[in-house]
This record gives sequence, C-alpha cells and structure tokens, in this order.
Amino acid sequence: MGVEPIPSWPGELIEMGDTRVHVRSTPEGPGEAAVFVHGLAGSATNWTDLMGELAGDVRGHALDLPGAGYSPEPPDGDYSVDGHASVVAKVIEHVGRPVHLFGNSMGGAVSVRVAATRPDLVRSLTLISPALPDLLPRFGPARVAMSAAPRLGEIAIRKLNGVPADRRVRATLSWCYADGSRVHPQRLREAEEELRRRDGLPYAAAAMVGCARAIVNEYFRVGPGNLWRQAAQVTAPTLVIYGRRDRLVDARMALRAGRVFPDVRLVTLANAAHVAQMEFPEAVAREARRLIAETATPRMSAARSA
Repeated sequence: MGVEPIPSWPGELIEMGDTRVHVRSTPEGPGEAAVFVHGLAGSATNWTDLMGELAGDVRGHALDLPGAGYSPEPPDGDYSVDGHASVVAKVIEHVGRPVHLFGNSMGGAVSVRVAATRPDLVRSLTLISPALPDLLPRFGPARVAMSAAPRLGEIAIRKLNGVPADRRVRATLSWCYADGSRVHPQRLREAEEELRRRDGLPYAAAAMVGCARAIVNEYFRVGPGNLWRQAAQVTAPTLVIYGRRDRLVDARMALRAGRVFPDVRLVTLANAAHVAQMEFPEAVAREARRLIAETATPRMSAARSA
C-alpha cells in the first residue's frame, strides 16, 4: 500500500456548558477555519486525510458527535439531528468565527440544519453523500431503518457485538467504500482497535440506535423542519459531492440537490462510494479548496492572490 498514512490529529475534550465534546484539530496557521461532522457509526477520524490535504488552507476542527468517538454520551440522551446541530453550532461558536462547514452522511443532514438555522456561523457548506430524505426503496437505507426499529435495533447491536471486530470493520467498509483494497492496513488496524474500545462503553449501543432513529425520523419529517425545505433556505455557497458507486445515498439525488440549494455546485465522483473524503481525499480537497478560495474573507483572498 506504499506510504504509511498520517496519524490522527490530536484532540481535546471541550466543555461548553453541560456539553462535553471531543474535537481533533490541525495546527494553528491559516486564518480560515473549518468544522467537520461525521456520519452514523463514524468519528472525527473519518476526516483525518482530508484535514491533512486542507491544512494549508484552513485550520480544521473535526468533532466526535455526542456518544461517538471520544465524546461522552449527551447528558440528556438526545441523539436527534436537532440535538447534534445544536452541538455543532456550539463548537463553531467555540472556534469563534464563521467556518467552512463539512458534513458526511448523517453529518451532512446535521450540517444542512446548522447552515439553514444559523447562517451567521457558516461561510461555506460542503456536503459529501448527505443523508437527506430519500424514500426510494434500496437495501442500504432499509438496513438503517431496521436498526432503528423499537427493540430490533438493540437486539441487532447485541448480536453484532458477538462478531469479531475485524469482521465487523470489513463489513462496514464494504458498504462505505467502492474498492476495499484502497483501505491502508494501518487504517484497518486503527478501526479495529477503535471498535474494540467502543465495545466496552456502556452507551455505545444506545448511541448507534439513537442516531439511526434520528435519520429515519428526518426521512418522515414534514413541515418547515423538513431537511429539503431547510436546504432551500441555505444562503452559504454550497458544494455537494456524490459517489456514483454509493450504496447508501443514491447519487441520483444530485438532481434534486441541484434544484433545491440556492447557490450550489454538484460533483459526482465516478469511482467513489459513501465516504469519498476517506476514499479519494485528494479529489475532495481539490473541489473543496476551490469553494474555500471563493468564499474566504477578503483579507485571506487578497493574501492568496498576492
């Protein structure tokens, strides 16, 4: 597999009132800031390579959503998209300035809600396979819905925990990657070690089931809080990236995204699946860097052109 991948960025537990969130950050330097939001069953480390690619353009902050990664469970047990959006807004406020907001899968849904309801916090929005409502019958989303069903979700998690960690990791990657051979062995080892650690956490199952239910609830939400209606309210320039080989989010949703987001550029990566930022970080960085340059503060834009 060639060169060893870069290590995970260092993190710290940030306390914001009664909320504690673990955040990994790239070094100080660039004047622009970015916040990265992972998807279901993910963590801040899903962004390691993309953050490395963009380290010369933005100072990146990737959070572990409550109950994920190294973040403790939320004190109120709220794993809803609304709850996550509130936490992301607090992290951006902690950063102290409007950010370039990135979201993948469930994190994309969370990021849309933040951008729609707190436009003052978002300079640009980049979504990678966002989990926006899509009721076309497909096996991948059906699995998420089943895991969210009352009692079934908890039973499924208990049964899964009996499967060796290496098998669970490879099964997950087979759903999220178009080509599993692109996963470096070191990344496999890291994922397996992290899964074994999480197996020992008393709230890990509740976090997984709670987030799955949150996604399903959003698929059936109507009224002004519907995510597609909120997407139409996003004022920040938006980049939406889909993987043509994604089995969880249908790349055909790009057509709807193009109609709904007011200021949007669409990119479809032919050989990518659900986590393009992990599978093709260079390609995602190239597209994101263009949006960052277009939306940077005037001072930063002038510095880049000098």
